[in-house]
Amino acid sequence: MALLERIGIDFGRRLPLEQAIAWAAGHAVRFIDVQLDTGQNRVSEISDGRASAIRRQREEAGVTLGLHTLSAVNVAEYSPFVSEAVDEYMRAYIDVAPKLGASWIVVHAGYHFTADVKPRMEAGRDRLKRMAEYAEKRGARLLLENLNKEPVDAEVHYLAHTIEEWHYYYSSIQSPALALSFTANHAHLMPEGVQGFVDSIPLERVEEVRLADCFRNGHEQHLRPGEGDFDFGALFSLLEGRGYKGHYMNAFGTIEDMEQARHDMVRMAQGAMVESR
Repeated sequence: MALLERIGIDFGRRLPLEQAIAWAAGHAVRFIDVQLDTGQNRVSEISDGRASAIRRQREEAGVTLGLHTLSAVNVAEYSPFVSEAVDEYMRAYIDVAPKLGASWIVVHAGYHFTADVKPRMEAGRDRLKRMAEYAEKRGARLLLENLNKEPVDAEVHYLAHTIEEWHYYYSSIQSPALALSFTANHAHLMPEGVQGFVDSIPLERVEEVRLADCFRNGHEQHLRPGEGDFDFGALFSLLEGRGYKGHYMNAFGTIEDMEQARHDMVRMAQGAMVESR
């Protein structure tokens, strides 16, 4: 598959599922991400009949669909009642994925409040393990994303934003239903950078690479290519040179921005001597 075909668009909550698939098909976009938390896409609003129709539409259009859970839902939750609700939320995504024919669900490790790192990490690890086991039974696939750093003096920090934290989760969950989603721009914010992350992670478990521009060692931004200092050509050279065959996912700006950037990125890859076909 040509590189252009492997670069997808994260629609997030921008369009109803049916419209997102139709837009992607009309612009020859093969891979898309959609969130099921709001509006017509609320996971609780998708009936079996609608799911079947969406699955047929997706298959006929040749569009590969992925789902993306909300990082604001704290997978590291341990409080009574709220903890059970997080489980229910994740199971709902897992249940609907095969009905829609979704190929993956991006999940997160949650966040802590500075003084409770250990119990939060343990709660998140145990929840992700339960959800991976549940996904195995339902025929769904989870992709654990590395999240972004927050300012040092912030009280709340995302988990799995460092190499060590991310490793804590995926090394302890060897389920065939759990793979990885590598957000390269999040790695660009860390001291090790993209190279350090790629050198440290099991690339064979990475099935998606998420892309946006930002500034080296800066803060969380999802900029259009060229608005930051991220070297997309170097990224493609590194990953393609290591044998990465999965898809990429643009996550920034407008739908039109992400579509235009697909073509720009191919040119950047070619400039870095990466074979684009």
